[in-house]
Amino acid sequence: MDLLYSSTRNGEEKVTASKAILKGLADDGGLFVPESIPKLDVTIEELAKMSYQETAYAVMKLFFTDFTEEELKNCINKAYDSKFDTEEIAPLVEADGAYYLELFHGATIAFKDMALSILPHLLTTAAKKNQVNNEIVILTATSGDTGKAALAGFADVEGTKIVVFYPKDGVSPIQKQQMVTQKGDNTYVVGINGNFDQAQTGVKKMFSDKELAKELDAAGYQFSSANSINIGRFIPQITYYVYAYAKLYANGKIAKDEKINIVVPTGNFGNILSAFYAKNMGLPVAKLICASNENKVLYDFFETGKYDKNREFILTSSPSMDILISSNLERLIYWAAGNDAKKNVEFMTALTKEGVYEITPQMQEKLKDFYGNYASEEETAEAIRTLYEKTGYILDTHTAVASSVYGKYKAETKDDQTTTVIASTASPFKFSRSVMDAIDPKYDTMEEFELIDELSKIGNVKIPNAIEEIRNAPVRHKATCEVDEMPRVVKEFLGM
Repeated sequence: MDLLYSSTRNGEEKVTASKAILKGLADDGGLFVPESIPKLDVTIEELAKMSYQETAYAVMKLFFTDFTEEELKNCINKAYDSKFDTEEIAPLVEADGAYYLELFHGATIAFKDMALSILPHLLTTAAKKNQVNNEIVILTATSGDTGKAALAGFADVEGTKIVVFYPKDGVSPIQKQQMVTQKGDNTYVVGINGNFDQAQTGVKKMFSDKELAKELDAAGYQFSSANSINIGRFIPQITYYVYAYAKLYANGKIAKDEKINIVVPTGNFGNILSAFYAKNMGLPVAKLICASNENKVLYDFFETGKYDKNREFILTSSPSMDILISSNLERLIYWAAGNDAKKNVEFMTALTKEGVYEITPQMQEKLKDFYGNYASEEETAEAIRTLYEKTGYILDTHTAVASSVYGKYKAETKDDQTTTVIASTASPFKFSRSVMDAIDPKYDTMEEFELIDELSKIGNVKIPNAIEEIRNAPVRHKATCEVDEMPRVVKEFLGM
């Protein structure tokens, strides 16, 4: 029996995994969720012997049940290949009593590569399975990392075009340079005069615009998404938590069935939600520690049960987390409401209209697996400096938020015995100015690429190819627009 997916806003509509991947977002604006979370059907002893690719198949075959073994393995092998600069794809590094799961060894040196390397292959396979003749237009909003990872994944993939919107003044210089120098005749990058939430809302509006969908269809196009709202992007993220646990067991760091904590720096909530899914698949996880930066809407939600986006939007040194509308939280809310689509719609309507909703005490009780906290800009910088001085290991700004929050968790709960994995979501080279500034303000006078060379020297780490290739790359994408011009810009790019 195939595992089917339904919308968080309408439990009646059921689709296969391949159809959910193709659509990206449900017609009613909801997110696709599996009807149930399947249990892992391999033992920890078996997992301990598996490569990353084999682990990915063990996880994904349970969710993407309408893909054949050959189709799925083909997608996995094309995704997790030599574009990663380490053989194990996601190495674990021990530093100061925690295990940093390095998720940044892909083509664009951020964790988004882990899922966005496979999404184009899942999507093109899904299109063939469903006899789709339209060209697929990937429409994506980014707070910095998703954009480049999606562009790299979809560049020159036959039968696709990709449009990425990013906040013009809300990404790091390296993130921006990575996007605006992107090659590929099917790629288009646009800076908006606004923040990430506005970009994401604009993209979601286009997805639910029925008239626009008709116009696109007439011109031979249809939208899909590369954001973590797409299950083809969300599900593959479960793999790395299962892999990390298996590696800890294989290396004798944990006993069989021993529980671990997982700390995730998050804004859009997809990465930590995939850890929650891993736990529900049977992975022995104690606490899911949700780390926010100064845009601490998730911390406040876990503290109070109230989600309130009516607050100042703060630009921080961890821009991929500068988010006030955490899209993937909707999947958790739907689950906590007992998969009640009607109840979930009430919350989401309140969020759209008033910018705030409050869950029931019973729902809050169901979220006990989570611990939330946040790190200020000063605490983030301090986490980078302290760990470097202690161990020589250099964190990026997002991972530093997680490291700081883990420190707060230990101080608050006195739980310093549980083996803990911290998701290291980006390379420090991607945020070199903030990172070097945290280590020593004397670096502030250096130019961007001088900082990168110095970071390589003091950290004794090779500069990633992703940085070297943009050092002198020409800018190819110069377009900017207002938020309300986004549909026009897309139509122009498609020649409509």
